[in-house]
Amino acid sequence: PQCTEAVYHAEYGSSGINAEYGWLSYNNLEYLSKREFCFTLNGDIYLRYKSFSNVDDFRKELKTVNPFKIMLEQFNNIKPKDHKSFKSGSFTAVEREVVFDIDMTDYDEVRYCCSEAKICPNCWTFMKIAVKIIDEALRQDFGFSNLLWVYSGRRGVHCWVADESARKLKNDGRGAIADYLSLVIGGDQQSKKVTLPGVPHPSIKRSVNIISRYFEELMINSQDFLDSEEKCQKVLSMLPPKTIQDDLKDWVSSNHDSKTKWNHLKDAWSTYAKKKKLRNENNAIYEVVLQLCYPRLDVNVTKGLNHLLKSPFSVHPKTGRVCVPFLAKDVDSFDPFTVPTLKEVIEEVDNWSGDPTVPDFSKTSLKPSIELFKKFAKSCQREDADENKENRMAW
Repeated sequence: PQCTEAVYHAEYGSSGINAEYGWLSYNNLEYLSKREFCFTLNGDIYLRYKSFSNVDDFRKELKTVNPFKIMLEQFNNIKPKDHKSFKSGSFTAVEREVVFDIDMTDYDEVRYCCSEAKICPNCWTFMKIAVKIIDEALRQDFGFSNLLWVYSGRRGVHCWVADESARKLKNDGRGAIADYLSLVIGGDQQSKKVTLPGVPHPSIKRSVNIISRYFEELMINSQDFLDSEEKCQKVLSMLPPKTIQDDLKDWVSSNHDSKTKWNHLKDAWSTYAKKKKLRNENNAIYEVVLQLCYPRLDVNVTKGLNHLLKSPFSVHPKTGRVCVPFLAKDVDSFDPFTVPTLKEVIEEVDNWSGDPTVPDFSKTSLKPSIELFKKFAKSCQREDADENKENRMAW
């Protein structure tokens, strides 16, 4: 508990906590008083229906309760802390950010280096692809600009879309966004999970272009998608059924490397498509590439207004790593294995030998993340104040 208190003191000093509260209030403290907070204690004890009228109350409660995680819920029609004072059914969700949760375990069917909760630099490339595809789609296809990407602290990433137009969406609007961004569809028993109808939408082509920057690295070095008969059969099953599968029996068992096999597969499909005079002949190859690499979204997190999600700068209870924000444009250089841990932050504060008057967070490796978050919070506040919209920072 003392360690947790130390990291919250470092992260949520006057500068950090004001930025967090500024983001969550959107320039309206009455508005914020109707947002639900959930504090998580050691042993997975959840303290629900917390709400605060001002930043001082929030800070005081943090010090008193000393939570391991802060979970954020929706804005409600009444103050969550007063919900028992109203009759059943009168406490309802009215607004929240559109959120996305991308977890590496959902890639287990296509990653071969790790499984379940484990990650490594090889499979982290899937997260890089996911961040770039989702970020581009949210900005270009939906016009959102206030996006906050946050490392989950262990094996995934979260995205908070804080634009006012996003926050006011009802469940059906959120569901439409989630469905638009969902391409890999089907259960464990379904081998082919991506089917493109007709001419691919520009967003599909954009996604394929993003994947292409990483595909050779994934195919050859990271995952070696075609280095065994089992893997080859899996990739063949992602093609339209009863097409070239029978013609590639020798290909499946050949000893060629994955790159050579992939080029052979593309040539075989091109020959088949020309022979059959297929329209959109590249669709089949696109489908394979997308099924192997396209983002896997937890759509239920996005569709609903009332799903708990960890606050930025929470501490993951398993790894001790801090859930730090990062810019999508910098995802290639973001390294989850060097993200500060709780222990490291405490040591940095304790070992500080510089100016003793600087805020605690400035004594730690969290400083760049806090500064980034402060800029994001200001961008959100500017939008809601309807000031200088044309000059808002592009996150």
